[in-house]
Amino acid sequence: MSKHEIRSPLPGTFYRSPAPDVPPFKTDGDAVSSSDAIGLIEVMKTFQEIQAGVAGGNIRFLVDNEEPVMAGQVIAEVEQ
Repeated sequence: MSKHEIRSPLPGTFYRSPAPDVPPFKTDGDAVSSSDAIGLIEVMKTFQEIQAGVAGGNIRFLVDNEEPVMAGQVIAEVEQ
């Protein structure tokens, strides 16, 4: 099995759920399809949805909720 890295397209703050009182888009161990949202990046009060971009299983997040990220930083890995 290979691992696919999901990277941040821009610098900002990573959020794992769409709102503070809502469950996360995905949790560690979940399967994903290529169009599944896995989180949001917030830059200057603008939010960009991050999609998995690949179908696979056992997603593993490398960034915590509300953690700052840099462009190109690996956010999560998905087993293919």
